[in-house]
Amino acid sequence: MEDPGISLRPSIYYRPINPTDLDRLEQIHRDIFPIKYESEFFQSAVNGIGIVSWAAVDRSRPDGHSDALIGFVTAKFVLAKDSEIDDLIRYDSLKEEETLIYILTLGVVETYRNHGIAMSLISEVIKYASGLSMCRGVYLHVIAHNNPAICLYKRLMFRCVRRLNGFYLIKRQHFDAFLFVYFLNGSRSPCSPLAFCREVAMSVVNYMKSGIKTVASKLAKKEENGLKWLICKDTDCVLPTQTKPNLGSSSGYDFI
Repeated sequence: MEDPGISLRPSIYYRPINPTDLDRLEQIHRDIFPIKYESEFFQSAVNGIGIVSWAAVDRSRPDGHSDALIGFVTAKFVLAKDSEIDDLIRYDSLKEEETLIYILTLGVVETYRNHGIAMSLISEVIKYASGLSMCRGVYLHVIAHNNPAICLYKRLMFRCVRRLNGFYLIKRQHFDAFLFVYFLNGSRSPCSPLAFCREVAMSVVNYMKSGIKTVASKLAKKEENGLKWLICKDTDCVLPTQTKPNLGSSSGYDFI
């Protein structure tokens, strides 16, 4: 689908993604991301099967394009006890329903970038998660050299809790990633920057001591669940080297 471009006075509106967005959602993913997602991912996204998602549209666009996607964010629920940040959040292990939301993909078409749309899309996820009493946070990964995206997440009050060495593989070269978390519903108490750094350091130490078998089991489970939607386009594409459920691009950025 050819993009007619941004209107002089865009009127951006945010709504849930629905089945009529299927073709456009697939097209934007193909245009933005260096990997191919299976049709199951898109069907799940537009039908709300295991995925929650939001669309950005410009109601001022002419010629029947006023409800066509110009941006999107997709996310999924993860049980708190099964997440990779279970050692960094406060939750009741006896309550099986306590969850987190993991951002899968985030993208904005080129002509609409740098208009705050990516920020608004993430804000929609945070607002949704905040209304769920059993949700303990929203989290995502970002490649370590993507400074604009890192600044965006910090502006939205996400906290950088880990650096993951060699997390991405791009053109046969490894790149680190940062893990960002937006804590919700008492999952972390306010603290000073020094105390926060000390707590994170202690959490990492405790995490390493918790047992190789337990960690390996979780990583294997996440990798199996996360990679089922991905197909490599070519040998130069971005692939996860650890437990990355997705690879994506945000508004004006390379990868989230």
